[in-house]
Amino acid sequence: MTELSRRAALGALGAGVASAPLWAQQVAQLGFDNGARPVAGGFPEKGAMIVQRSRAPLLETPWEVFGQNVFTPNDRFYVRWHYADIPLSVDTNAFRLRIGGAVNKATALSLAELLKLPRVEIAAINQCSGNSRGFFTPRVAGAQWGHGAMGNARWTGVRLKDVLDLAGVKPGAVAVRLSGLDRPPVDGAPWFAKSLDVDHARDGEVMIAFAMNGAALPMLNGFPIRLVVPGWYSTYWIKALDRIEVLTAPDDNFWMAKAYKIPTAPNASVAPGTKDFDSTPISTMVPRSFITNLRDGATCKAGQPFSLVGLAMGGATGVARVDYRIGDGAWTPATLGIEYGRYSFRSWTAITPPLTPGRQMLSVRCTASDGRVQGNEAVWNPSGYQRGTIETIAVQAA
Repeated sequence: MTELSRRAALGALGAGVASAPLWAQQVAQLGFDNGARPVAGGFPEKGAMIVQRSRAPLLETPWEVFGQNVFTPNDRFYVRWHYADIPLSVDTNAFRLRIGGAVNKATALSLAELLKLPRVEIAAINQCSGNSRGFFTPRVAGAQWGHGAMGNARWTGVRLKDVLDLAGVKPGAVAVRLSGLDRPPVDGAPWFAKSLDVDHARDGEVMIAFAMNGAALPMLNGFPIRLVVPGWYSTYWIKALDRIEVLTAPDDNFWMAKAYKIPTAPNASVAPGTKDFDSTPISTMVPRSFITNLRDGATCKAGQPFSLVGLAMGGATGVARVDYRIGDGAWTPATLGIEYGRYSFRSWTAITPPLTPGRQMLSVRCTASDGRVQGNEAVWNPSGYQRGTIETIAVQAA
């Protein structure tokens, strides 16, 4: 087996063992009760990260990173694995991507063969279904993420459609199941696998990425290849992808039929404590927006204008506009930055009027290009998924 190094195949690749020891360098306060988490290094190809769990690793991007660039650097990009048995090294020569099921020809592609296919690039946000779960009220079980279980990157790879066409999808196919090199902890536990409708899988946007932000995928973010499903939550973005199965019936595996389900009610929200409700698999992301240059509780000068800077996402579509509000005042349009594509973060800026002394509430909302507007209604479901509520911070003007 070839232990990866920075000089390995496919360019500047990384290696390392995800079980490196941790020691707290500082503590991050995530803005909710019991929101203190260690910020630590020691993970391969990663800088200091907020540690939700070391094994299987759940590493959150520190909030200050989002104020630095529209694109999240690879060494600060969040990490989320379900099982502890994740790939720690890959033999890039022996690796094969296997395509089977309802295809004309079962196929096993080497990385070299995969790289011969036409290449595509897309800017897209990868966001955990449970991003911001720590802000749910009442609190729910699961990783108590702040807002940092998300990241934006330029992804380079090949179309999933082109890979499926090599094998030949048979008539009657309805879904494509995808899974990776991570393994269940015990015999009989369900392999982590997710499915897309066959038409979605072959829409030309879903891709198999081998690079992000111009460099090879970090090991913890899915090296050597991963799925990219633009506009959809990251549960579908299979890391270390190595198996594709074309199905002739809807996928009934645990991770589709039981896990990652949200209420069918508006905004995926039910009354707190509700256990019985109609549900559906989570899929497309919702519009969100954030202030990145001020934290909750910050101090600013009263009696003079000041700058607001932030990021917005349209969810499954682009960002049409961003507005901010002081207290219960009127919504005021912000200035949008460069658009890198409808699935990317978009920066925004604004100059506020002078603030009167005292505690002031600052809110920001996004309107997506499909007309969907971020709402202020509280969102609650027992899994803590799909938060899209307008975000508000308090500042002290003095």
